[in-house]
Amino acid sequence: MLTSIKIWNEPNNDSHWDLDLDPGWTLFSDLLRSGVQGIRRHSDLPVVLGGMSPIDARFLRVLDGLGALDAVDVLAVHGFPLDWNLWPVEEWPEQITRIRSEFGRPVWVTETGVSTFATGAKAAWGMRRLKEALAGEKVYWYTLLDLEPAAEATTRHKQAEGSGYWRHFHFGLLTHDGAPKPTLREYDASLGICQWFQFQDERSLELAVRWMERLGVREIRTGLSWAESHIPGAWEWFDTIMAALEPFDVCATLCFTPPSIGVRHHHTSPPRDMEVFEEFAARVAERYAAEPVPQLTR
Repeated sequence: MLTSIKIWNEPNNDSHWDLDLDPGWTLFSDLLRSGVQGIRRHSDLPVVLGGMSPIDARFLRVLDGLGALDAVDVLAVHGFPLDWNLWPVEEWPEQITRIRSEFGRPVWVTETGVSTFATGAKAAWGMRRLKEALAGEKVYWYTLLDLEPAAEATTRHKQAEGSGYWRHFHFGLLTHDGAPKPTLREYDASLGICQWFQFQDERSLELAVRWMERLGVREIRTGLSWAESHIPGAWEWFDTIMAALEPFDVCATLCFTPPSIGVRHHHTSPPRDMEVFEEFAARVAERYAAEPVPQLTR
């Protein structure tokens, strides 16, 4: 069941929000408030701010100064210190404590993981280290299934990012077709799972649900793409996702601008009309919001 709603993904990262069009996040602040207004028409579920990557208190201070931070209940952070970030695993507690202390809200780690791009053994070792560093925190492990080789990772610069781009394809506990990898042996159900599903990929959805039930997963974060909502059959696909994930506590991330309504024709662009996002968020809340409202943790 739906237990929280997250607005956007990494809004302080140029791969997911166009910082040339909105360098001071004023448009993002409008989008955030609009989305929350839509959700609050139908639900009091916790609203989570899109996970920061990099973890940057200055970004939150800007939102706070714009009056947008009051709209959210939970702050979220993303970190991949063994793949992309420039800080060691041991700094995870400090990264979280700094944000929690300054802003006085729960902080969730809605994405962290280790790529098997180099070796599976290194990733298994990395998972052990990350579990130790994040013990006691609310964590969503990225991810259960590798991205299919024929798919595209949702980043701005694609293959131009070099090996950083290709790492996206190797974060799963399982290969894209369900074969176990060494990291699977290190997984335990104290970790939630962050798993995105390609449009109408029912095979991966069914495979993921079978494995999550087998592993005892309780919490999952996934995405409901605003951009995809403009495709015929999108809401039927969203219904399929949410019905399949009914046994789990679901954090649904609402993100990606339909390019046709963006200031720029791209999924990272601010929309020309914030009310369209408000209506999308309201429809998600009306259609899927769970009762009773869950209690916040961490």
